Amino acid sequence: MPAAGRWALYIGVAILFAIACGFLSNWQFSRNAERSGQLQLVADNYNAAPVPLGDLLAPGAEMNPGDEWRPVRLEGRYLADEQLLVRNRAHGGSAAYEQLVPFRLDDGRTFLVDRGWLPSGNRQSEPDEIPAPPSGEVSVEVRLRPEEAAPTSGRTAEAGQVPTINLGLVAEQTGPIEQGAYGLLMSETPAPATTPKTVDPPSNDPGPYLSYAVQWILFAVMGFGFITYVIVSERKLRREEADDEDDVLPEPVPAPETAAGEKRRVDPVALHRARKRPKDRDADDEDALLDAR
Repeated sequence: MPAAGRWALYIGVAILFAIACGFLSNWQFSRNAERSGQLQLVADNYNAAPVPLGDLLAPGAEMNPGDEWRPVRLEGRYLADEQLLVRNRAHGGSAAYEQLVPFRLDDGRTFLVDRGWLPSGNRQSEPDEIPAPPSGEVSVEVRLRPEEAAPTSGRTAEAGQVPTINLGLVAEQTGPIEQGAYGLLMSETPAPATTPKTVDPPSNDPGPYLSYAVQWILFAVMGFGFITYVIVSERKLRREEADDEDDVLPEPVPAPETAAGEKRRVDPVALHRARKRPKDRDADDEDALLDAR
């Protein structure tokens, strides 16, 4: 393939690589923007003043995504007989359980409360001890959370447990509950003697998305730099090969024929010109001096 065609192919590959890097970089920028929005939502809502549940979640309504993590206040009583456990939750460096208890509000609605997490027990199938929620009239403060997706693998759990905090799956065992959101416990009044461990606040780690986006941009630039290096190196090699071809010594100049018995004379000027290398400036200067003699 001619050099120009080969170089055009190199440049085409670099352009395609840069386009792919551009798409991947834009994807990482999008993920970074999404993560930044999540962190800002937590910063705005997590420590806000609690408001009555009805101010943010109407009966039968879906939670506004902008209200996630907002603290709300519940008045009513726990339905302790209908409590469930969510299994295989990552807490304390191992798989744990979370305690879910339906809460009957004074307005007649039933709202699901996640009271916190419990370590696995000796039998592994359930915790050794499950703290009972406070009985009678209770004032509870929780943070609003959206339900989790149902397992796509079809995995299930034994009676009294659920694989995820999916409100539809929970309602199959507890009866009708509000489907718009559930609450992550903050406090209970009156406080019980023992409670599950508090679920950790959301991480404030922005993630690696921004650095990944910048890396893809650098990869695109490096691709063009590599192709430029290849083309320059190839051109340099071709010039050196051309110079080597020019430097091949010419055939020696034959000496003039002489009569028999006559001593052959060698023309020093012709011999020197035959031996000199082309494009040698010093040799050209020497030729000028010899011609002047």
